Amino acid sequence: MNCADITFVVLTRNEAANIEACLASTPARSPKLVYDAESRDETVSLARAAGAAIAVAPWEGYLRARNAAARLVQTPWTFMLDADERLSRELAAELLTLQTAPGVAAFSIPRRNWFCGKWIRGCGWWPDRLVRLFKTGCAELQGHAAASSAALHERWRPLGECTQLESPLDHFSYRSIASYRRKFQLYTALEAEARTPSLAALARAWLTMPLRALWLLFIKGGVLDGWRGLFIATASAMYPVAVVGKAYAVKRTPAARTRSEERAR
Repeated sequence: MNCADITFVVLTRNEAANIEACLASTPARSPKLVYDAESRDETVSLARAAGAAIAVAPWEGYLRARNAAARLVQTPWTFMLDADERLSRELAAELLTLQTAPGVAAFSIPRRNWFCGKWIRGCGWWPDRLVRLFKTGCAELQGHAAASSAALHERWRPLGECTQLESPLDHFSYRSIASYRRKFQLYTALEAEARTPSLAALARAWLTMPLRALWLLFIKGGVLDGWRGLFIATASAMYPVAVVGKAYAVKRTPAARTRSEERAR
């Protein structure tokens, strides 16, 4: 595949700490598009210096932003990236030698998630395949359309055949315990907005929490990741409890709803 035929699209908001490394990991000949949600730091200037085209728009939610950014792509292929992701050298090399069959509309890519400096193989974090490379206009994004929603479970659905790439995309979302906690609080608050709270859901989340932790540790191999695996399994098991609990606060307390919306911006 000719890398000049792939536009790498990155959504940003205050990503000055990540955007340079993200763009630097992409092939030099590939166009880059940064779709920025009115960053207040140096994200835009750094991206422009790295050769990226810039589009700035008010924040309207992940789903709308990704769809709007994808519509701006003019090359035959689109590669969607997050600012805290990097193409591995192996993936960049694989793209250079990639041969595309006529009926193939998209490629799924294994994502290598890093936590506190280590690649996590257990807890269901590997291979974490996602559709990120697709023919422009031949994939649709599925997720929650609410403006304040994180669209946490959004997925690109290819409109045609999808095949697999073997080389990984590196994801540096959690560089520390503190960064994990910040995102845990953000994501649970945003997901809570789309939930209808019920005592049955809260009870079910509490009762199944130990089973979820054990499943992630021993069935999904989290125990092999040491203390990191134990932390991830425990936090992941607590996630549904936090979402349902916050749903009560968001639905019933205007102040909580306002704080959640501010975190989403």
